[in-house]
Amino acid sequence: MSETNRTPTVDFDHNSAEHSVDPVASYRQLRKDAPVAWTEAWGGYWVLSGHDAVFDAARDDDTFSSARHEEFGVTGQAITLPQKPMALHLPIELDPPESQKYRSIMNKLITPKQVRKILPMIDKYVDMFIDELIETGEADFASLTGVPAIVTIDWLGMPMQDWRRHAKFHRDVLAEPLDSEAYRKATQEEMPYLVAQIEEAIQAHRENPTDEAISFIVQQEIDGRPITDEEAFSMIELLISGGVGTTASLTGQALVWISEHPEAKQQLLENPDLMQTALEEFLRVFSPTQALSRTVMKDVEFHGVQLKRGDRALLSWSSANRDLEDTKDNPDEVDLARSPNRHLAFGVGSHRCAGSHLARPLARSIITKILERMPDYKVDTDKAIRYERQGVNTGYQTIPATFTPGERVYKDESLSDFERAQENRAQAA
Repeated sequence: MSETNRTPTVDFDHNSAEHSVDPVASYRQLRKDAPVAWTEAWGGYWVLSGHDAVFDAARDDDTFSSARHEEFGVTGQAITLPQKPMALHLPIELDPPESQKYRSIMNKLITPKQVRKILPMIDKYVDMFIDELIETGEADFASLTGVPAIVTIDWLGMPMQDWRRHAKFHRDVLAEPLDSEAYRKATQEEMPYLVAQIEEAIQAHRENPTDEAISFIVQQEIDGRPITDEEAFSMIELLISGGVGTTASLTGQALVWISEHPEAKQQLLENPDLMQTALEEFLRVFSPTQALSRTVMKDVEFHGVQLKRGDRALLSWSSANRDLEDTKDNPDEVDLARSPNRHLAFGVGSHRCAGSHLARPLARSIITKILERMPDYKVDTDKAIRYERQGVNTGYQTIPATFTPGERVYKDESLSDFERAQENRAQAA
């Protein structure tokens, strides 16, 4: 650490290969050196790694803005560093009170009561995914992380035949190296197709409303006027972005950890009710969204350092979760019965994740059903491959596993049949 006009400064880049080797250790060192520190990476930004700093910043929208600010060069996605070339996401890229107009729509759409209505759909998709694998005795469990994608697309009322494309697109944007061909192809070639598909879905739901989420969104009002297509698009793309990637990241990491800890697996098998607290601990330890960014809106002293108007800041939820007062003695230990567990995996403040009510039952169903139907599964951790870039999401590209073959739940219906039927209906339409 060096002393400059941006003291304290550190050599750090959350998108770098060095950080991605071990993000936990990387953030641990940052917390030790300085829980609020400046790095010159990506034009310079403050790294907030300590819990108190992250918590305070996330609750101070006047100082730490989530919105785009052209005067500071923040014209791309404001909540990522570097800025992704994505359309505006509402409400997460607005500040209160403006953001609350859109947040209230989200809150009505994803209530616990509304989510309960789709629990049978979630369970069916999980079983259908497992059916595709269970007779073989070996599989790549990374395929199971497709469940959040297909549930999200179905729940929204999007064309079902392209759920895999949505899943791959968002994974590539979040996890592929920024200079890779996969990242270039996702942002320059795949994005226009998926954007057009969302726009077509908006028009379809305006013309023929259903009981699906997009129909609900396009029938809402903002300030007493009908919501525009652009506003609806911004909300729908945010729901897809959050739905297809984060839960997949969480469940993949949890499944690997459970395989590596047979005693914990046995606890979960013998006491299914333990999954409630276990899931909160998985969220704390395997925070699917590692960090999001903000823009500093005024000169201010913050946790002992001087921030300047226009500075960028990275709020690391994952690091804060290992700096909780409740976990001071064992922040890196997974305690399946930990309570209380005041983690920040879903953020905090005005932009706390509205999709948390959907993410929890999704993750719980995937993990629980794998334990029920493949109780002796074992992941070959030597061959498991992590995301190359783990600045925004952590997770696995490949999770090879073996298990005792079992029987299908849906003997006369398969995921492949379902996908073909959906594609045929889309072509006929």
